[in-house]
Amino acid sequence: MAADTVRAIGGARTASLTTSQEYSVTMTSATIRALLDAQRAAFIAEGPVSVEVRKARLQRVIDLLVKHSDGLCQAMHDDFGGRPVVFSLMNDVVGSLGALKAARDHLHEWVADQPRASVSPFDNFGASAWVKLQPKGVVGIIGTWNAPLFTLLAPLASVFAAGNRAVLKPSEIVPRTAELMARAVAEFFAPDELAVVTGGPDVAAAFSAQAWDHLVFTGATEVGKLVMKAAAANLVPVTLELGGKSPVLVGRSADIRNAAERIAVGKAQNSGQLCVAPDVVWVAREQVETFVAALREFYEGLFPTIATNPDVTPAVNERHFARVESYVADADARGARVVMAGEFPQAEGAAARRMPLRVVIGAPADSEIARQEIFGAAIQVNAYDEMRDVVAAVNAGARPLALYYFGTDEAEQRWVLDHTLSGGVAINDVLMHAALHDAPFGGVGASGMGHYHGREGFLEFSHMRSVYKAGAHDPRREWGMLPPYTPQFEQMLRAAVTP
Repeated sequence: MAADTVRAIGGARTASLTTSQEYSVTMTSATIRALLDAQRAAFIAEGPVSVEVRKARLQRVIDLLVKHSDGLCQAMHDDFGGRPVVFSLMNDVVGSLGALKAARDHLHEWVADQPRASVSPFDNFGASAWVKLQPKGVVGIIGTWNAPLFTLLAPLASVFAAGNRAVLKPSEIVPRTAELMARAVAEFFAPDELAVVTGGPDVAAAFSAQAWDHLVFTGATEVGKLVMKAAAANLVPVTLELGGKSPVLVGRSADIRNAAERIAVGKAQNSGQLCVAPDVVWVAREQVETFVAALREFYEGLFPTIATNPDVTPAVNERHFARVESYVADADARGARVVMAGEFPQAEGAAARRMPLRVVIGAPADSEIARQEIFGAAIQVNAYDEMRDVVAAVNAGARPLALYYFGTDEAEQRWVLDHTLSGGVAINDVLMHAALHDAPFGGVGASGMGHYHGREGFLEFSHMRSVYKAGAHDPRREWGMLPPYTPQFEQMLRAAVTP
């Protein structure tokens, strides 16, 4: 794999795979391939995967999370340098449990064969047809550092529901979480059923290059392109959950303070380090100052202090801290106005990476913060005169993972939904559509492809196999439908050529 792919996916680190025999090996392409081959052989040997087996696998993941929730939350806290345990419980543990339980509890509704219309006129002679939903085989799942459990286990819920086996690759940016996840999985699963591969860019590169039956990647759009390119060498189908600049459209009919509060709450989650975090807010020109003041008020109400506040998630590392700071500094240098919600911490170590919210007003279109997904404690605010101009601006950019609309004008709401395209939508709130376990979650265009969650996630990792079963009697020869073709058969075909 190209060096840029290696660098993009992660940082170097020796990997280990812990099994019930407690062994460790250096993860190379060969050892990952051996793991894939072992899972594929077990998959083939198993044959049809019953609903009971699928539910049992889902239940074991649930049991794993319940048993190790405290340890995993502590590991995430330590990896971030102070991530709130409550947020990790809410987002990664309870969020994953919701996806797993929804798949477990609805699986019986999803797995049945689907009868389809057969070919006329053979259906009159006993022919039938149906779609059989079958697992694809072995699925590789590459997770993220910002939601290190959810981006592994929410897709795994759909993967297991569909009857597949899986190998997980956690982010090396959260090494404690990755290692504990590897140990926990090894406690509950044989490696030919579910396994975890840990490591840095060399391991990630080897992982992406394998001939999986399906590959799932969550992360940045540019890295997603590289992962897709690597998968293409083996014609591996991919599900990409990416991101982008999720816009918030605040209509003139909106309760401006309510909108500001909900946006503040959404941006406060993980300090903006979420793929569906609100990124840029469009507010009517005459309401900008009211909105900014309210946003600042509500954010400071959530976080009265910053550096010593255990509820504030730090930027995950110095690189990501510096990245967000550079976006704000660039916008400031280009003439944008920056309003700070909270005080910048005078601290050292991880506490120094706890950041106040910077509200960047009127950033030029060519500034870094206007072109890049922020993924941190900063947010853009742009003024508009007409909602049509906002929609035009949104449509001129890449399709976002999420779009948010605030307002009580039902006609405008419908117009915005009809004239935009995004992975998902929330109305009069942010983030919440991602918590719908009975609805698909995914992107479109630059924000991704494919889905997990709900029946659509189950279908994503199932092969929809068409089956035709012939009737006992075949009338084709007696009807002149076989060679040598008769003029009568030709006339019958021509009669069927109709508009």
